[in-house]
Amino acid sequence: MSTRRRWHLSALATIAALVVAGCGGGNTDSPLATRVVAFGDSLTDIGAYTPATSVNGPGTGAPYFGGKFTTNSHTGYTVASNTSTANVWVEWIAARLGVAITPAMVGFGPDTPSTRVRCVAALTNPALAGSCTGYAQGGSRVSNPAGINNPNGTGLVGSTPTPMTLPMTTQVADHLTRFTNFGSDDIVFVFGGNNDVFVQLAAAGTIGPVAATTNVQTAATELANLVKDQILANGARRVAVMTLPDAANAPQFLGAPADTRAFVSSLSAAFNASLLAGLDGANVRIIDARALNAAVLASPATYGLTNVTTPACGTPAWNASGTSLLCNAAPAAVFAASGAPNLNSLVAGASASTWLFADGVHPTTGGHRIFADQVWAALKEFGWVPDNL
Repeated sequence: MSTRRRWHLSALATIAALVVAGCGGGNTDSPLATRVVAFGDSLTDIGAYTPATSVNGPGTGAPYFGGKFTTNSHTGYTVASNTSTANVWVEWIAARLGVAITPAMVGFGPDTPSTRVRCVAALTNPALAGSCTGYAQGGSRVSNPAGINNPNGTGLVGSTPTPMTLPMTTQVADHLTRFTNFGSDDIVFVFGGNNDVFVQLAAAGTIGPVAATTNVQTAATELANLVKDQILANGARRVAVMTLPDAANAPQFLGAPADTRAFVSSLSAAFNASLLAGLDGANVRIIDARALNAAVLASPATYGLTNVTTPACGTPAWNASGTSLLCNAAPAAVFAASGAPNLNSLVAGASASTWLFADGVHPTTGGHRIFADQVWAALKEFGWVPDNL
């Protein structure tokens, strides 16, 4: 069994968290990345479902008031043309590296030319054809296409469109179809499995906790094999795999019975243990998101946070569920200036920068920035970016 080194990152560097690294995976002589590739779920989704968030109704086109699972906002909003602007963590990383990352697929519903568009950025700017490497989609699981709110795995329930939820296995396959392989200068992020935990949590009442746990462990092993057999085997040399955070500490579960919270925590822990076991000895780095998130929750003020227990997004008429996908943090005046309806949906007193959670499980833009800082510090420790960046 290989030995994993541990780095303790300084709180003075706004990290104060643990990063666990697997053997191999980079050195101080590595050239700066020329591309960022990201696979996963809603925590890494950079806008796959934007078309479902049009001000004028789903599928009607710009302007969009949401599109990412965070506190979406607007810059220079106009009623005719603007899209929502809000960076999630992987976009911050790409920006610091000076490379573009755009959605590999944008849409909502079944796989037809009118509902799913590949590499949409290249349609208006051909120079961005190589940037469409943000594959993560909200609701996606490791290998099962029947993701959250997409029970049939088809993007339809009857005639009603549902999220695409392409599993991570398909996300990787799509990358290989488009680009053939991974470049040696790529930084590849793999961050998924949360939805397998949530699906098995919901199923546990029927199949029992032991079977649910076994299914989570199977998904984690599948993810480890995906990394080894499809990512590393096809040329990737700098691969960072994230563990799952402990969802029991997110607002969605804070009010749950103690035994439910304990089971939620145990499911993600079981996923992480199987993932790490499956990757033991592989040429990857492990970023322990569970420990990083725990560090933030243990000392919110260290990270400039004032609230780590309450969702910042409210439940207005157009977003009764309070999902961050349809949440917007732009001031009412920004909308009023353009003649658009006020689509700000933060609860009174909430802040997109000092509150950690946008909804029950997803970070605000401030939360994403904190995680990006933590990941960036890890990349420096791995020798994948220079210390002076």
